[in-house]
Amino acid sequence: MIYQALFLVLKRLDPEFTHEWGMRVIALAGMWPVRSVLRKRTAPAPSQRVHALGLTFGSPVGLAAGFDKNAVAIRGMYALGFDHVEVGTVTALPQNGNPKPRLFRLPDDQALINRMGFNNDGAQVVAARLRALRAQGGELPIIGVNIGKSRVTAISDATADYVASAALLAPLADYLVVNVSSPNTPGLRGLQQEKELTPLLKAVKAAAEGTPVLVKIAPDLDAKAIASVCKLVMKLNLAGIVATNTTISREGLSAAPQDVARLGEGGLSGAPLRERSVEVLDMVRQILPREVCVVSVGGVFDGQDVAERLDAGATLVQAYTGFVYRGPLFAAKVTKELQAATA
Repeated sequence: MIYQALFLVLKRLDPEFTHEWGMRVIALAGMWPVRSVLRKRTAPAPSQRVHALGLTFGSPVGLAAGFDKNAVAIRGMYALGFDHVEVGTVTALPQNGNPKPRLFRLPDDQALINRMGFNNDGAQVVAARLRALRAQGGELPIIGVNIGKSRVTAISDATADYVASAALLAPLADYLVVNVSSPNTPGLRGLQQEKELTPLLKAVKAAAEGTPVLVKIAPDLDAKAIASVCKLVMKLNLAGIVATNTTISREGLSAAPQDVARLGEGGLSGAPLRERSVEVLDMVRQILPREVCVVSVGGVFDGQDVAERLDAGATLVQAYTGFVYRGPLFAAKVTKELQAATA
């Protein structure tokens, strides 16, 4: 109730400003002894542990990439109940991203539109931050690092760009995710085609030197393209797939079309993506065997959503927009709802 009242105020402010303010608060939540007190309240039941990627996750519920782009609030996210945090997207070169405004709320649809454009501090800075974090010791969530192409790098040089990030970040990550599916970097989604994706994933896997590598796909791929990526994952013996990124579709929104059009381009996330995310999960799991990790993302708002994804074959489940709308104790609420749903 407190967060709902606060959100009535926050939603009147610029969404990106609100996000930056929230990140500072979450980072403070990760400071001792606050994090210790919070974690006792938010930790999931031991029965929710998941073994995947050669790791033990405290629960299947994690934070999707895009929220903590620069690895500045990992301990705070853990204190709030997230047992894995995927940071990034991180690019080899630091970049400011697209011009503002670039993040928009659609509250009636429980959705967001973003065209952030991989704004981040760059692989070297994020690697130094992760190194310092691990050197401090103490409990941490499983840390995934999502890597993407630097905007100034030509598509023809994309592999070298991804490899540069992988070499810096893989030694500090529990797993890597190759993001070739954001709609906000020109030409990026073309890398999902098998001809371009094969050498890219081969090179990243080699650079990762044993750190599990997954690839993140778009919900807008057709069944044939999804099957192609799945078969490539098996051929290259990659760790798995993250399904899905944001969508360029605007179908099914209750917001007025002219209002949506006024917001411009960008990836749509949140409740409108739920149905398509489950469809893609079903298609992916029909091809990939159970030992291959599948992370389901898109339209996850409560424990029932998580239970549905797990029943459909997801190994892990991530959220972003649900966290924005339900508030800071989102992960703790969801794991409790999941426990009730599966009791």
